[in-house]
Parts: sequence; C-alpha cells; structure tokens
Amino acid sequence: MEELDFQARPRWSTPTKFTVSLMVLALGIYLLFRFSTVLPPLILSVILAYVLSPLVNRLQQALRLPRGLAILIAYLLVLGALVMLGWLIVPPLIEQLSGLGGDIQRLVLSVETLLGRRLVIGGLQIRSETLIEPLRQALQTLIEQVMANTVNILAEVLSSFVWVIFVVVVTFYLIKDNQKISQWLESLVPPAYRGDYSFLKEEINTIWGAFFRGQLALAGVVALIFAAVCFGLGLPFPLAMAIFAGLMEFLPSLGHGIWLFVASLLAFFVGSTWLPLPNWIFLLLVIGLHLVFEQFDLNYLIPRIIGRSVHLPPVVVILGIVSGALLAGVLGIFLAAPTIATLRVIGRYIYANLLDLDPFPILSSSPLPPPNPRWWQQGKGQPPSSDSFRGSSARGGMP
Repeated sequence: MEELDFQARPRWSTPTKFTVSLMVLALGIYLLFRFSTVLPPLILSVILAYVLSPLVNRLQQALRLPRGLAILIAYLLVLGALVMLGWLIVPPLIEQLSGLGGDIQRLVLSVETLLGRRLVIGGLQIRSETLIEPLRQALQTLIEQVMANTVNILAEVLSSFVWVIFVVVVTFYLIKDNQKISQWLESLVPPAYRGDYSFLKEEINTIWGAFFRGQLALAGVVALIFAAVCFGLGLPFPLAMAIFAGLMEFLPSLGHGIWLFVASLLAFFVGSTWLPLPNWIFLLLVIGLHLVFEQFDLNYLIPRIIGRSVHLPPVVVILGIVSGALLAGVLGIFLAAPTIATLRVIGRYIYANLLDLDPFPILSSSPLPPPNPRWWQQGKGQPPSSDSFRGSSARGGMP
C-alpha cells in the first residue's frame, strides 16, 4: 500500500475548520438534549467513581488484588457501611420526627400570631403580612420548582431497576479503566498544549477531590459536633438537626445561615427540652454558640479538611446555588460550588490566552522563600537562631 505524504496533502482552510467546529458543536448540543435522560445517572456514576477510586487503589495496593476484585470489595464495604449507618440512625430519627407534627402546628400558630400584629413606623400602621406575603409567595414558587426538578430527576433515575444497574456498571468501568480514559483524553490534546492540559487537570482535580472527599469528611465531623451540642442544649430534634447541619456544609457561605434560621425558630417558639431558660435567652445562646462554631469551621475545619481550592465569594455561591437548583434540583444545589470553581479556572485560562498573558503565573514564578522557623521548631538543644529574631523584629517594625 502506497504511503501517504502528510506534508504534501492539502490542509483545511480556516473557514473549513470553523465550519466543521460549528457542526461538531451543534451535533454535541443536539445529542446532549436528545439523550438528556442519561445525564443524571451518568453524573452520579462519575461522582461515585471519583469517591471510590482512592479506596479501590488502597485495597489493590495493600492486598495485591486484581483491580476488578478490589472494586467489588469496595462495593461491599460501602454497602455494608450504608446498611449499618441506616440501622443506627434511622430508628431514632423516626422516633424523633414522630412528634414533629404537633411541634410544627404550634410553630405555625406562633408565627401567625406574630405576623398578625401591626407595625408602627413613623406614625404609619403596617400589617406584617403585607411585607411577608410577597416573600412567602416567591419562596414558595422557588421551592416548588426546585422540588419538581428534583422529583423528576429522581423519578427518571429510580423509576427503573435498569438505571440502578447502569450506575453500578458504569461506575465499575470508570474506576477500572480510569488510567486508560485519562490517557485517551490526553491524546486528544495537541502536543504543544499538553503541559497546559496537565496543569488544568491537576487544578480541577484538586477542586473536585477536595469537594467530594473533603466535604464528606467535613459533613461527618460537623454532624458529630452538632449532635453533641444539640443534645447538650436540649434543642428539639437533635439528631435531625445534626444531620441537617452536616448536609448544609455542602452549601458554602449559605448553609450556616439556613441552619441557624431553622434552629432559631425552634429555639424561640419551642425552647429547650430540659434547660430551664426563657425561650428568648435560649435563642441568644443558640445564636452565640453557632457564631463561635462558624468561626471555628471557617478558620480551622475547612482549611484543614478541604483547603481553599473551592473558596468562592458568597454572592457567587448564592447565584450558583439558585441557578443549579432551577436547572437540576437538589443535585444542582450540591454541585454548584465545585462547578463554579471549575469554570473559574477555565475562564481564567481562556482570559489569559486571549490577552497573551501567562495562564499559570503562580506556577511559573519563583517559589517563595521558606519562613524562618519559630523557637519551638528548632532542633532539640539548639537555641533559636539570630535570623529568627531578626525576622521577628522586622515583622514587628523594629530596626
């Protein structure tokens, strides 16, 4: 067979490349909408593969097992953990929530009584419901739309046993062939841009790894802390509120406020189950302790468990959560923060290339000098060096 001369063959012109790119993009968008039913279980499979991959790697290395067998063992371990967790949590949770109906009825009556009062502002009398009603209607519309999207997605995923098999099988092969998939994706990148691809992949991988693995650990730690505090304070439904606090950790900058709002309603209208305190004092106690924990969470737990890779401005997170809720229900709410952080990384790269800037300024700059060791970091029996005192003096403004 005659070999082709790739140097002499005609190359596509710029209009041809542009036209073909548009056609491929249009075909991709069409297929995305045409097979949109497959997206939720596929996204769930990717998430499960991402979370389970470290466990599979450790099992494979520690027990020297074939990768397929390590995946099956990981499946069994996760299933057993979920069954055990449900056995420990579900019965007391149902017992606590069995009395929720009466407390909600009392709470609604108290709120209605409060809203029935007239507010006097500058000599004008204003009924509270005239201020609350538009907010209530808007919130009700938003919740209905979010729940409708969530129910639709859950119905599509769980309506057939086929989707469960689909998620399990796709997750299995995503974990088993993740190295091959990664190499295939890298082969699609032009050689000149593979360095950029590696940097972007590492940064995006850090974001999603911190979110999924770190966020799960953070949610568990927060749930345990809140369980102890809620039981100690006598907050109504302590186990449910602890689980709720753990789930709210998936909503950066917004989850703390949502939990505090619900806890404040319970503290003010229901009160403590055993502390002999007036409800308004109990409310102040709950708010004060939550503010202390919020600072502990933001300045200690999150930097050590998750890091700063998913750190975003609160306004951006709120807009992303609302948009994700409208697009994909609860799944969109939980994935809003890492998705926005990923778009920020990609957008920064595109912006830098459009303006001929360095897309990785931190990575290409010279490393920062190591900090001077403190006195307690010096070796045993060695006095602090004079450099450390000079560094401390310089930081303190002394000559």
